[in-house]
Amino acid sequence: MSEEGSLGVANSPHFVSNLTKNTLALVLAGGRGSRLGPLTDWRAKPAVPFGGKFRIIDFCLSNCLNSGIRRIGVLTQYKSHSLIRHIQLGWGFLRGEFSEFTEILPAQQRMNTGWYKGTADAIFQNIDILRAHRPRYVIILAGDHIYKMDYGQMLAEHVQSQADMSVACIEVPLEEAKSFGVMAVNSEDRVIAFTEKPQDPVPIPGNPDRALASMGVYVFNTDFLYEQLIRDSDSHDSTHDFGNDLIPYMVSRYRVIAHRFRNSCISSSEGGNSRCYWRDVGTVDAYWAANIDLVHVTPDLDLYDNRWPIWTYQEQLPPAKFVFDDEGRRGMALDSIVSGGCIISGATVRRSLLFSNVRINDGHTLIEDSVILPNVRMGEGARLRKVVVDKGTIIPHGLVVGEDPVEDARRFYRTPNGVTLITPELLGQQLHFVR
Repeated sequence: MSEEGSLGVANSPHFVSNLTKNTLALVLAGGRGSRLGPLTDWRAKPAVPFGGKFRIIDFCLSNCLNSGIRRIGVLTQYKSHSLIRHIQLGWGFLRGEFSEFTEILPAQQRMNTGWYKGTADAIFQNIDILRAHRPRYVIILAGDHIYKMDYGQMLAEHVQSQADMSVACIEVPLEEAKSFGVMAVNSEDRVIAFTEKPQDPVPIPGNPDRALASMGVYVFNTDFLYEQLIRDSDSHDSTHDFGNDLIPYMVSRYRVIAHRFRNSCISSSEGGNSRCYWRDVGTVDAYWAANIDLVHVTPDLDLYDNRWPIWTYQEQLPPAKFVFDDEGRRGMALDSIVSGGCIISGATVRRSLLFSNVRINDGHTLIEDSVILPNVRMGEGARLRKVVVDKGTIIPHGLVVGEDPVEDARRFYRTPNGVTLITPELLGQQLHFVR
């Protein structure tokens, strides 16, 4: 008897919870994210801070927890120290006695003598660990996207459609689709073609301006996954990547179903905003825009929704503090998010997001339209507009950024859309050194 038949009503809470209990989540978190430039020189993309107090990886991990999936493996590779430390500090609360865990799975040459060669090879190199956990389903997640999604709904659709594999998908503008895996589906949402990062994406029938893009979220029947990973590993012509190799091979031979994100997204409960939110913050421009959006009156991403909280490491910090109330020397933040441990002393902050432990000194210091990462110290008289300041940077007294594009590009990392990224190294401050 099928699992659906044995449990009675399909998609009931008991049906979904049984699926999630029998699912192992694997988070692919080993990528550098080179399009973020110097922001990922010393950390993997999933470890990049986001939203004032979180890391990017917290969103998919929180989706797992909120969906009822409490067996999670995180696959790491590139400069993973800060990512591993964050998971150890913030995600070690699951109880092994109840078969709950967050395991870190670094590249450790279990199956061969190399690093992870691709997304599929990363899973294959840990196949013995997967077998030991004996899940019925495996959900594979990219650890570098910002979104809220109920994976239980995707699992239910996967089982009900009798799929071998399901791929979560979202509609994107045709020009943006060149950066994604693009699929074509039939009337039953069965995937009939899949191309990774095509130069000429195929539009959705009847909607020539948009394409159906993969979100990097896959559900597999476990035995089928093992079979495909072993087959791909034995292929000398493969790059051992899901998007480039496994999915294109499977769509013509097996039942691969597209799961529409709108069926499982968690949208805002207030303000009439019911849109599904998903962002790939893979460039400095996209990263800046997604963070700055959070300071708006009604942002696209609702971080204040208690129905679907985003979990993270809660550092013990004092409240934010604003000091001085004199004319020309008033500590204030307008249309901004200010995290714990911050002190704004006689300075003005507008339309900006400050992470933890930022100190901004007086002397007519002005911060506008900016994202300031943790532990930044701002010198007196500085004026910063449309910047991202990396963690631990000490901004010199009187530094002006955002007013002279040529000078900004000469000294720092300036994007096509005019966002300036400032890191300690670009100011000659060596936070990472040998001697």
